[in-house]
Amino acid sequence: MLHVGILGAGHIAGTMAKTLGAMDEACAWAVASRDKARAEAFARDYGVERAYGSYEEMLTDPKVDLVYIATPHSHHLEHGLLCLDHGKPVLCEKAFTANAAQARELIARAEERKIFLTEAIWTRYMPSRKIIDAILASGELGEITGLTANLGYAMTHKERLVKPELAGGALLDVGIYPLNFASMVLGDDVEEMTSVCVKHPTGVDGQETIVLRYPGGVLATLHAGMYAPTEQYGIIYGTKGYLIAYNINNIDRLAVFDEKRQLVREMKVPQQITGYEYEVLACQHALEIGALECAEMPHSETIRMMERMDALRAQWGVRYPFEAE
Repeated sequence: MLHVGILGAGHIAGTMAKTLGAMDEACAWAVASRDKARAEAFARDYGVERAYGSYEEMLTDPKVDLVYIATPHSHHLEHGLLCLDHGKPVLCEKAFTANAAQARELIARAEERKIFLTEAIWTRYMPSRKIIDAILASGELGEITGLTANLGYAMTHKERLVKPELAGGALLDVGIYPLNFASMVLGDDVEEMTSVCVKHPTGVDGQETIVLRYPGGVLATLHAGMYAPTEQYGIIYGTKGYLIAYNINNIDRLAVFDEKRQLVREMKVPQQITGYEYEVLACQHALEIGALECAEMPHSETIRMMERMDALRAQWGVRYPFEAE
């Protein structure tokens, strides 16, 4: 049984606690918040065994096997280093950090101390990824010529999305999913990246369209935004047909169409608790074999994604207040 400590007591922490509560392989052993009353309320709501009023106190609990960091990504470096300095393996929510420099620092500390660390970008761990990989490998779609992917929500009412000091904006919160979808399908040999961004009044990115060009003229057109809900499809185009992945940040259905746009077949993904269980199981496996990263999302890929998002923000002139000039 993997005993997980949850660092942070917000909405996403609750989803993880709910997931762990329904798993046989792991449990939500502890939760920590800077507010002890909030931690205690969280523990009552989700059946968590221990509630701590400081992160440091939870990190001294010998029963905690893995810490799930569920705080805003502006604080991931600080909290990740804190966990590693207490010798605790870490599953850190996406975006892994606010920028690539922070990601490299956190990963270097984990490697130096030989402690497990991975990014909780759940789409990398889900069964849908293997299903899509198998379809592409079969050649059923023919030669892949491009893809589109988008993810948008109406989220400007959320403080963490609009505040620059919390590394707000659409990119790190939802844009990371289309970028990862493109990476999982087309790889990382990007020859050119262009983009257009609409800034929010606070200075963060409100919505953006990103175009990636790959060898052979393959294109990925991606959209992310926090102003309106979108259909949230990922569509892969080939010379013999196309595939639609519905709900790209938690794919629940896949459909294959032929070159005449006729439906060939539709597939449901396996039933799940929330989808978070797959990253927990991947962490458990990595810890059991003594790995310092998950094969599904190696450190090199985390850094590459952060570098891509840094480059996009540079194109837009979006800088967080805590970043050096």
